[in-house]
Amino acid sequence: MQPLMLHQTCDLGPIKAVTASISATSSGCDAEFRFLGEIGAIRLPEPGPSERTDDLWKTSCFEIFWQPIGGTYYREFNLSPSGRWAAYDFDAFREGMRDAPVDAIALSCSHSDRELVLKANIAADLPAPAQVALNGIVEHADGGMQFWALAFPPGKPEFHSEACRQMIVER
Repeated sequence: MQPLMLHQTCDLGPIKAVTASISATSSGCDAEFRFLGEIGAIRLPEPGPSERTDDLWKTSCFEIFWQPIGGTYYREFNLSPSGRWAAYDFDAFREGMRDAPVDAIALSCSHSDRELVLKANIAADLPAPAQVALNGIVEHADGGMQFWALAFPPGKPEFHSEACRQMIVER
């Protein structure tokens, strides 16, 4: 598991650490994310059907950005503790956004008072080797937000920045 860093503009709040891992599979990738801290003090979306849903990033969720090395194209996955998910393709930085083709996404989420674990199995065409970003978004009970990533560009939290894609994934 890789530790994610809290963006410098965010207060520490109820979640004290976020970790994540990812590995390529023959059909896509497997990922695991963990929030560590006071899970009862964050907003979690209500469980729902495993289906494509927009705007998951507006509350507690996890993200993967997958960019083939040497290209400008990238794919974004939003993975919610609710079981919902989203996948988008971009031609370049925030350009040409469209729904990405996905064969299947299976999510499982469990939590205790001190830890939330989300596991994802994603079946989709994911060219490798790739630069990958792993991110966490935490919404506090009072509406405050925390942004976690492997790295951030200077300035505001910007998960679409190539600077966040600090992991190389190969098959």
